[in-house]
Amino acid sequence: MKTKRIPFLLTVVIIAFTFLNVSCKKNKNDAPMPDPVVTGVQLTNNTKFGTIITDNLGQSLYFFADDVDGTSACNGQCLTFWPIFYKDNLTIGAGANAADFGVITRADGLKQNTFRGWPLYYFKNDASAGDTNGDGVDSTWFIGKTDYTVMMGHKQLVGEDGAQYKSNGTAGTEISRYITDPGGRTLYLFTRDTYKTNKFSTNDPAHDGNWPIDSVKAIASIPSILDKTQFELITVFGTTQLVYKGRPLYHFGKDARLRGNTKGVSFPTPGLAIWKIINSTTAPLTQ
Repeated sequence: MKTKRIPFLLTVVIIAFTFLNVSCKKNKNDAPMPDPVVTGVQLTNNTKFGTIITDNLGQSLYFFADDVDGTSACNGQCLTFWPIFYKDNLTIGAGANAADFGVITRADGLKQNTFRGWPLYYFKNDASAGDTNGDGVDSTWFIGKTDYTVMMGHKQLVGEDGAQYKSNGTAGTEISRYITDPGGRTLYLFTRDTYKTNKFSTNDPAHDGNWPIDSVKAIASIPSILDKTQFELITVFGTTQLVYKGRPLYHFGKDARLRGNTKGVSFPTPGLAIWKIINSTTAPLTQ
């Protein structure tokens, strides 16, 4: 009995078709996924800093102390290391408040997203989601967080008299580092206070309104260049006041709660330095 042979050409065609069919199915199943897209921001848990602000892919975002007045001071070469973060129609992840995010137009014409007035940046040396290598750089860059009790400013101090001042309260040119509230509003110490004791407030609104106390309910996150254990709370006429290194902290009424204002450094008399900015180098008060 003779067996039927499949012609050689037909065999080749069958093999080729089978290979092509398998290949097509494999390519369809193994097609590369599109690259993830940055669309907005989210709150991300970080093992070192707790909850931080990131883009929706988990890449860390930062605040810059030089931006204390709400204007981006990172330009030119700075942007090589600290690229600006901007997305139109920003998406907001769970737990974040859309009202906290805004947009500024920079001096170079570019737009930049902000958080409570702080322009947002990436850091070039963060290779992967979860990296926070930019925090603390030059003591002016800080990981973005929603719960800072205080923040840092880094600017030339300008008094109510329009003159420039140094951090020690004397007239002169100097870029000073100083503590602000989370919204960039300058905090001051009163040189006549004693250890954890407010010597200014009298419970008279007309008087106390000149130098309102910095009132916070609790101490949460603190910029990494400061020692959190040096912050405490005292009670002044039924209201809690933030204390740093034993020194009660105040706002200046004539700063008008505007971020970046430092008018109090020349009040009441220029050069007398009764009211001063405060930072990590400020001498502590002791009992």
